[in-house]
Amino acid sequence: MNPQPGKVYLIGAGPGDPDLLTVRGRDRLARADVVLYDYLAGPRVLEWTRPGAELYCLGRHGQGKLWKQPDINAKMVEAALAGRTVARLKGGDPSVFGRMAEELDALTAAGLEFEIVPGITAAAASGAYAGVTITDRDQASCVTFMTGHEQPEKQEETLDYAALARLPGTLVVYMGVTTAQQWSSRLLEHGKPADTPVLLVRRCSLPDQQAFECRLDEVATVLAPGKVRPPVVAIVGPVARRGEAMEWFSGRPLFGQTVLVTRPRHQAGEMVDRLRELGAEVLQQPAIKIGPAPDPAALEDAAARCGEFDWIAFSSSNGVNNFLEAVYATGADARRLGGVRLAAIGPATAMALADHRLRADLCPEEYRAEALADAMAPQCQGKRVLLVRASRGREVLAEQLSAAGAEVQQVVAYESSDVTTPDADIAEALAAGRVQWTTVTSSAIARSLVGLYGDQLSGTSLVAISPLTAGVLEELGRPADVVAREYTAEGVIAAILQAAGGA
Repeated sequence: MNPQPGKVYLIGAGPGDPDLLTVRGRDRLARADVVLYDYLAGPRVLEWTRPGAELYCLGRHGQGKLWKQPDINAKMVEAALAGRTVARLKGGDPSVFGRMAEELDALTAAGLEFEIVPGITAAAASGAYAGVTITDRDQASCVTFMTGHEQPEKQEETLDYAALARLPGTLVVYMGVTTAQQWSSRLLEHGKPADTPVLLVRRCSLPDQQAFECRLDEVATVLAPGKVRPPVVAIVGPVARRGEAMEWFSGRPLFGQTVLVTRPRHQAGEMVDRLRELGAEVLQQPAIKIGPAPDPAALEDAAARCGEFDWIAFSSSNGVNNFLEAVYATGADARRLGGVRLAAIGPATAMALADHRLRADLCPEEYRAEALADAMAPQCQGKRVLLVRASRGREVLAEQLSAAGAEVQQVVAYESSDVTTPDADIAEALAAGRVQWTTVTSSAIARSLVGLYGDQLSGTSLVAISPLTAGVLEELGRPADVVAREYTAEGVIAAILQAAGGA
């Protein structure tokens, strides 16, 4: 018995930045069993795909095999007829120079159900991200999209260059790099003024976006073979003039810089988002893994008895979350901690407590174990203290509180282990010197990072979260180039900004 045919979604991924994918596009992409995507639509957009989905990159110009359109059509039809949900992910908008008509013909011929999800087209995005408007009430009351690369099988030129040259508004040329000489000269031949402003926008909305301003008679020289690689959109017309004040995207303080973030992914989100807002290209290589407690029974026992302690001290947000989840698993809630005072090693840990509607009674001004011990010691003599910690780390807090007369018990709330396999792409980027900054936000991360990449770290600036972490890097023969003044993720970012001259 043949399966019920699946549905095909033709999704516009936008110009490159995955945040520009529409909510509907993200939702439909997450449903797909099979995803066929243009290379410009990935790889971060692919983070929305579900685990186990089959992903097919349709090729990149100059690198590997390019899928031909009949092969793309055949794969979509084959997968959908087999009962699978298919996403055809296209850069920009699928209906603008995306060969969507050919794909729709194949789907309708096979009797398949489909949905078209529009995306932000490159013309609109390129203008916005380069700081110009493609229409203007004074200079451009209309806009025309044209291709610089017509179908080779056409017997004759179908573009009316005489009409295009007379156009009183803006002309936006797609796919015009390799044919720059042809389309620019044809416009000039038909009377388009040689001094017509042109703005060439490459890799729009991506961290390495470039913009080149020139005249129409200079386009062929700027886009000469080997000088500028696709993808490029050309905006032709008076609106293409801009001033430096318009460069909101490329004018951000970390634009053109690459930052490697080494925290576990579940903790790195805010830091990654903030760096991207500042214009950086962000790579991620978690140097350590966070797992469940190695002795769940011991954690459960401590959680069940947590109300017996006078103080509970947390040395990380991971400890907070895992310990409180263990409390909840016993059938209790935050009321069990009602008579217990809570200490947090720093603001991130205090914030994790706040997420559980709990307030830290003590948080030292300096975010390290010694400072926490100094702050707690006067209040802990003869008191019962529970330290919630990782599977590895220093014994400073336990030793100093015990010396101050506290009755100290420790419980391991989570396993911290090293990542042992380096990411090959990141190793290549480090070796090539393409990573300007590498964040190091704990001693464990410092040790694992050096183990992962060793000498390849010599071409990047290491940014340590604290003098303690910087000291570990020094011991490992990889001195920190920058040390944060505030021992938080935001402090690390501030240190990068200051060192990069963007503070």
